[in-house]
Amino acid sequence: DPAVAEPKPEEPKETPSAPTESENITFVARVCGESLLKKPTVKWFKGKWMDLASKSGKHLQLKEHYDRNTKVYTFEMHIIAPKANFAGAYRCEVSFRDKFDSCNFDLAVHECFVACDSFLSYSSTDAGEDSGELDFSALLKKRAVHVSTEPEVDVWEILQKSSPSEYEKIAFQYGITDLRGMLKRLKKMKKEEKKSAAFLRKLDPAYQVEKGRKIKLQIEVDNPDAEVKWLKNGQEIHLTGRYIFESVGNKRFLTINNCTLADDAAYTCMIGEEKTVTELFVKEPPVLIVRNLEDQMVMKGERVEFECEVSEEGAQVKWEKDGVELTRDESFKYRFKKDGCKHVLIINDVTKEDCGHYRVKTSGGQSLAELMVQEKQLEVYQSIADLTVKAKDQAVFKCEVSDENVKGIWYKNGVEVKPDARTHITHIGRIHKLTIDDVKPEDEGDYTFVPEGYAFNLSAKLNLLEVKIDFVPRQDPPKIHLDCMGRTAESTILVVAGNKLRLDVPITGDPAPTVVWTKREKVLTDSDGRVHVESTKGHCIFTIEGVERQDEGVYSVIVRNPAGEDTADINVKVVDVPEPPEAPRILSVGEDSCIVQWDPPLFDGGQPVIGYVLERKKRKSYRWMRLNFDPYKETTYEAKRMIEGVAYEMRVYAVNAIGMSRPSAASQPFVPVAPTSEPTGLCVDDISDTTICLKWRAPERIGSAELEGYGVEYCKEGSDEWIPAFKGLTDRTSVIIRDLPTREKMQFRVRAYNMAGPSPPATLQQAVTIREIMQRPKIWVPRNLRQTLIKKVGETINLVIPFQGKPRPQVTWTKIDEPLDPKQVSIRNSNTDTILFIRRSERKDSGKYDVQVQIENVEDRASVNIQIVDLPGPPQNLKAIDVWGFNVALEWKPPKDNGNCDITGYTIQKADKKTMEWYTVFEQYRRTNCVVSDLIMGNEYVFRVYAMNMVGLSPEPCLSKDSAYIQKTGIVYKPPSYKERDFSEVPKFTHPLMSRSVIAGYSATLSCSVRGIPKPKITWYKNKMDITNEAKYRMFSNQGVLTLEIRKPCPFDGGVYMCKAINSSGEDVVECKLEVRRKYMPLTQDLLRDLLSNKVRLFQSSKMDLFPVIHDFCCVSHFNTSSLTPVSLHIPYRPHSLRS
Repeated sequence: DPAVAEPKPEEPKETPSAPTESENITFVARVCGESLLKKPTVKWFKGKWMDLASKSGKHLQLKEHYDRNTKVYTFEMHIIAPKANFAGAYRCEVSFRDKFDSCNFDLAVHECFVACDSFLSYSSTDAGEDSGELDFSALLKKRAVHVSTEPEVDVWEILQKSSPSEYEKIAFQYGITDLRGMLKRLKKMKKEEKKSAAFLRKLDPAYQVEKGRKIKLQIEVDNPDAEVKWLKNGQEIHLTGRYIFESVGNKRFLTINNCTLADDAAYTCMIGEEKTVTELFVKEPPVLIVRNLEDQMVMKGERVEFECEVSEEGAQVKWEKDGVELTRDESFKYRFKKDGCKHVLIINDVTKEDCGHYRVKTSGGQSLAELMVQEKQLEVYQSIADLTVKAKDQAVFKCEVSDENVKGIWYKNGVEVKPDARTHITHIGRIHKLTIDDVKPEDEGDYTFVPEGYAFNLSAKLNLLEVKIDFVPRQDPPKIHLDCMGRTAESTILVVAGNKLRLDVPITGDPAPTVVWTKREKVLTDSDGRVHVESTKGHCIFTIEGVERQDEGVYSVIVRNPAGEDTADINVKVVDVPEPPEAPRILSVGEDSCIVQWDPPLFDGGQPVIGYVLERKKRKSYRWMRLNFDPYKETTYEAKRMIEGVAYEMRVYAVNAIGMSRPSAASQPFVPVAPTSEPTGLCVDDISDTTICLKWRAPERIGSAELEGYGVEYCKEGSDEWIPAFKGLTDRTSVIIRDLPTREKMQFRVRAYNMAGPSPPATLQQAVTIREIMQRPKIWVPRNLRQTLIKKVGETINLVIPFQGKPRPQVTWTKIDEPLDPKQVSIRNSNTDTILFIRRSERKDSGKYDVQVQIENVEDRASVNIQIVDLPGPPQNLKAIDVWGFNVALEWKPPKDNGNCDITGYTIQKADKKTMEWYTVFEQYRRTNCVVSDLIMGNEYVFRVYAMNMVGLSPEPCLSKDSAYIQKTGIVYKPPSYKERDFSEVPKFTHPLMSRSVIAGYSATLSCSVRGIPKPKITWYKNKMDITNEAKYRMFSNQGVLTLEIRKPCPFDGGVYMCKAINSSGEDVVECKLEVRRKYMPLTQDLLRDLLSNKVRLFQSSKMDLFPVIHDFCCVSHFNTSSLTPVSLHIPYRPHSLRS
């Protein structure tokens, strides 16, 4: 179906496909819109879920436009100055109702190695983003604002060096909103990948496949003979028809055919203890609605079924009523039925509360239908008819309706009829009767039957026929007894087309007269088929079966007998339902409504049209929905409660007193759409004496119909006459209006147009005076021109210098206060910049160029330095100043012409005179002299030198005037002379002796280290006494480490120990102090008691000092030791300690 054709985006284009960091890039997606009723929805994603619509800003812009000629929607994504972190996978998704498609593409950003010249762009004012206001203060004189460009900051490097507690602060500072994504990326950056010994290539972190497709997982192993094991959610996968294992060299494949939702799992490949894990996502294709819901109009109490068909069996759908989801409730009001791809919503016993919009939703689309419930309509099978009876006869009014339970009331001239002896009211089934016996003149009148509960009635008239009989003699002339004769409107007999016309005319005459019926002088007989003529005593009857429109007219009845004749005319009018009106016209449409108009029918059926009935339907549906139940008298109707974006058709019925006509032809299909909202941000962008430039932004709400364009109007202040600024509409969001009256206050407005018509206007807050605003001239020199511009001879010079100033300033270029030669230099000026152009530059074009912009007496100046460089000339006076061995010393002078730039180096080459093949010896050599080495003995060499600058090598070299000959010489061996070295060294202790404190009775050692040549003699001393021959001491020496061992020292062994090292070169001494502490005897209560009673004497042989033990014990036990007296020289007397 072309109306729901699936939109297909073209492959997004890259410009370029792998840009550098300084280049912009644009991706374009095009969607064919020939069969689309409104603009499709397009979304751009990066990675799997990141919607780029929320990231629009400085580096990302999303644009869209529509080409009416080709009917193609174009969606663009502009990436401005991409960075390295912009690289990755992108996706474009496009959808329209239940149709969907997507396209994936990758972006790679390379590092920029070449510095590109770029020019700054400047707007006409400094207002910036506030230029939307009517604020001209930006045009006044301002100080120059110097914007300092900050260097690019790598926020990821900052995050890696920061603590986790500062992440939120850094993210807020640098505008990072996706904190979860930031933490995931930072975790990956900090994670160090361990190189696997078993896998050369592991599985990707995740894979995605559509349901029903196949996917192949691939790894590469280091050992081609290694056995791999595949697992799914930790369970080993066995070979089946859906799972296939393949091995090709060192590659291993797992193929999954016909993927289902059960295959959405984590997959692991194991080799021994090593493994690689990935996650497979099975994407279920969107369920589309193949057949939409139909609008329905039913009677109260009936059963309703909404049926739709989806693209897949067993799909889940959701039903809603007016935006509220429907569920199965206890009363079983709603029932949901599934039959393959068909889904049915069943509503039993509908009521007025069930009216509304019902929607079915799937994963790929939705469909909407409206349910209208009306009270059960009462149909009239037989209506009551007018009666003409004679006095004393019986009159019976009879009608039949569709519902036998409906009761009714009979009225006569608006007064309810009560049953009595002559009047009988009966109700049998669907038939209602009113019977009047013995009709009297007062029974004449209008009789009406009104069904209870329904707003309509059935009416008929009772006429009394009076028959006057005059007694006359024999051969009475014939007489026609009628009270409806003539051709007046009051005497006209109405008959509905299709019914039977019966004219029963009473006649008298003797003898019985003959009767002739005529119409337009044509005698009517039974031979006409539908016409029957019969005569009885006192009556003549004329009948037409199935009256048609051509049966209308004046019928004449003529009665004759010998006594005379009589004539009467009966006017018969045939009435019918009206003819159908012409197809209605759609005047305008709204968001959910439209205004429809039609013309009355050409033939009203003989009765005035009392109103119209309208119906509408969806274009693809076959069910018509009635919009009004009571006849609508006007010929213009506003239909409401429509769905925006859905195509509809309308038709009309005409209604008169007889009934309803056949339907009119359907109107042209139309789509309800609303006008857009007003354009936003209307402001003055520029203004002059006769011209103004306006700009604005697109409306916030466009709706389902595409935007056709904008209309701009203006008028003088105080006037209501709005003048269009141009013919037709414009697609641009800015416009220049010319030829405006100078110094006149003008008001402007902009309106957006779509299929529904113009939007509300966007106007300026105040009127604008049309006049030029003085702006001081200012030159904006681009950054790359603030330094000397260097160009090679023959290159093109194109300098673009932006400036500002109003009115347009006068621009003047000079070089060293002299005007430029127009034959060599071209100057082009515009309102915002000036261009200096030299097609082929020469050396003489170097110099300082001055540019001046001037408005009246105000001016601004700027300078640009240009340097034209060329190849240098050859060096001068190259000569060999010395030759020795295999070496030649060269010297030369710089070239006379350096090419207008510094000499960056020289290239020196040599050549053997025999072959004259040149070989480079030095490149980029900066000095003007050098030594050429490694020459071959017996050869004669010549040399040449090239000068080099930033342009290149000099065209011609400088050749050496003389050659250098490398002579052959004999070889004489001169043995080297060596001076004997004196290795003697004065002794020196590299590690001294350390003072120690030891416990008596335990052996102790003293160590040090010494160096010296020849080996020094070692002597140990105690208190300056030689202890070399003492048996108590042992001396050791190992690789210069000296050790003195003191066996079981006693307090007497304490003192100053010294080690002396002596050799022929000198001596060195080192010493330390040794302290020997005494052992303590255990002190008991008995021993203390004996000490206190002077029963214990300490002998010298005990070698123990008991006083500290006694002192300590007494201090703890609180004994008084002041009375102790020393009894031995080995117990020191310390009364102050005892007292303490």
